[in-house]
Amino acid sequence: MAIATSTLEPIPASAESLFALTGVSWQTYKALMAEVGEDRPWRITYDRGVLEFRMPLQEHEQPKIMIASLVEALADELEIEIMQLGALRLDREDLTRAVEPDTCFYIQNELRVRGKKINLTEDPPPDMVFESDYTSSSIDKFLLYAALGVPELWRYRRETLQVYQLIGGKYEPSNTSTAFPVLPIAEVPGFIAQSQALGQRSAVRLFRQRIREILPR
Repeated sequence: MAIATSTLEPIPASAESLFALTGVSWQTYKALMAEVGEDRPWRITYDRGVLEFRMPLQEHEQPKIMIASLVEALADELEIEIMQLGALRLDREDLTRAVEPDTCFYIQNELRVRGKKINLTEDPPPDMVFESDYTSSSIDKFLLYAALGVPELWRYRRETLQVYQLIGGKYEPSNTSTAFPVLPIAEVPGFIAQSQALGQRSAVRLFRQRIREILPR
């Protein structure tokens, strides 16, 4: 596949793990994705002509892995079904936007998409996406996820978990999760920190014990 590089203008990124191009048409973006496939270490974000490539760092991946493990443990304790789809590429040609979150979950809408190949023109977006903001993006992902209609956004930044709800087309900070109202949000970073000292599985077991204390007997 050949890309007309004369239309691509690099955008300075804040770290070596990021590289962004501007002037990329939707057709070029789709052709590139078809060429490289899904088996690749780097992730993309596309927003109306701007295409960003990101190579995840260890500091970026560890919180993501722990959040996924904690959400799965929470779902087990609540005895509900969830579907984790990792960095599922969420794209909408009509919006000329696409993104691969650090990880994403279908929770309330899990049954609606169970066993299906997700098509966002017909299916709902994930109920919750998670972003580990170790490296800043050149694209405003709040606006992007809002355009895609994702109801809940979790962001781990500076050892703090922030939860946002989509209200009136914009994300508003929230002290509770709509997907998991029993989750003690302020305590989650502590379990991520404990995974560094005790190990990931030990931290997950401690989290399970905490959830059992919170849940009604």
